[in-house]
Amino acid sequence: MSGNRDGKLHEFGWSLPQRRALLSLLTVLLLFLSIRFVLDRSHVPDPQPPEGSRAGELASRIDPNTADWQTLSAIPTLGPKRAKDIVAFRERARAADPTAIVFRSPTDLLRIRGIGEATIENLRPYLIFPSDLPAARP
Repeated sequence: MSGNRDGKLHEFGWSLPQRRALLSLLTVLLLFLSIRFVLDRSHVPDPQPPEGSRAGELASRIDPNTADWQTLSAIPTLGPKRAKDIVAFRERARAADPTAIVFRSPTDLLRIRGIGEATIENLRPYLIFPSDLPAARP
């Protein structure tokens, strides 16, 4: 079924005015969606602050060999569950040897399930270890 340019049906089943109206509607819809996308910045995640919201609670660097879980949970990105895991691991290790220094360096925290290299890098500025302390002078 073929038509001509005077508004009769063509091969696609749409007359020329119908195709123009459809094209106009699609153009307006595309323009509307494009403007909404550009103006809506909620699709872009907010950059993380350089310090966590509870960083002010930290007076100084924390020793995971002595800190309780509440103090450890104040470290940004650590949270209460991982803080409790660190304390539980430390207490189990001390049950075997009460004089042991469980965490001598940040990499010792890798022995705790759920803590990986990325977590270690996030925790590094907030923790202190015996290897960080200055050597005692004779």
